[in-house]
Amino acid sequence: MSGHSKWATIKRQKGANDARRGQLFTKLAREIALAAREGPDPNFNFKLRLVVEKARASNMPKENIERAIKRGAGIGDEGAALEEVTYEGYGPHGVALLLQAVTDNRNRTVSEIRRALTRGGGNLGESGSVSWLFDAKGYITLPADGLDQDKVFELALEAGAEDVQFGEDLIEIYTDPADLQKVRQAFVDAHYKIENAEVTMVPKTYVSLGPAETLQVMNLIETLEDLDDVSKVYSNLDITEEALAQVAA
Repeated sequence: MSGHSKWATIKRQKGANDARRGQLFTKLAREIALAAREGPDPNFNFKLRLVVEKARASNMPKENIERAIKRGAGIGDEGAALEEVTYEGYGPHGVALLLQAVTDNRNRTVSEIRRALTRGGGNLGESGSVSWLFDAKGYITLPADGLDQDKVFELALEAGAEDVQFGEDLIEIYTDPADLQKVRQAFVDAHYKIENAEVTMVPKTYVSLGPAETLQVMNLIETLEDLDDVSKVYSNLDITEEALAQVAA
C-alpha cells in the first residue's frame, strides 16, 4: 500500500468521528461558500460540484449546503470575506507539512497553526519551503468491493488517468488536475460509485520513521486538522504497517 493510500485509509476511519463532532460540517460549509464565489450553480462550477458531492456523502443537511452556497454567492454577508490560504511548515523529525485553510481572519488562523505546530514539536516555514516536495494531482477513489480491476484500469487509462492503484478496500485513480473532471465523468457515465474526487497534493518522496515517531507526527497532524480554519493537511510521512495497526486499534 502506498503512503498516500495509508492516509486515505485513516481518513475513512476518522470520517465518522469528524461527523459526530459536527466539525466536518463547519469545514465543508466554508469550502462550499468559497467555491460558490465562482458561481452558485454546481452544474457550471466544477469546484463547487465536488465540494457539494463530498458534503452530501458526509450526510450534510441539504439546507446547510444551500445556505453555504448563498453565503458564498453574496446573498448575505457571512462568508463574503472567506479566502483560501496555504501554509507550509515542518513537523517533528523533519516531516514536511502543507496546510490548506479557509479563513476570514488570517491573523487568527496563522496564530492557531503556529501554536499547534510549536506544541507538537514542529515549526511554521516560509512560503515555498516545502511546497516543492509535493505535486498537485487529481484524485478519485472507488470502493474496491466487487469491481473488476482490469475494467477499472482500462476505463481510467482511456479517460486520461495517469495512474491507478488497487488496495484491499480502495481503488485510487490519479490524474493531471486539468483532467480530473473528464476522468470523473467517465466513471459516472459508466455507473461506478465514486467515493471521493478532488485535487490533492501528493509527496514526491516520503520520510520513514519508527512507530513512536510516526504516531507523534500523526498526533500533530490530527491536532492541525481539528482547527476550524484548516481544511486539509498534507504530509510526506510514510506510515508503517505497525503504526497503521495502532491507529486502527
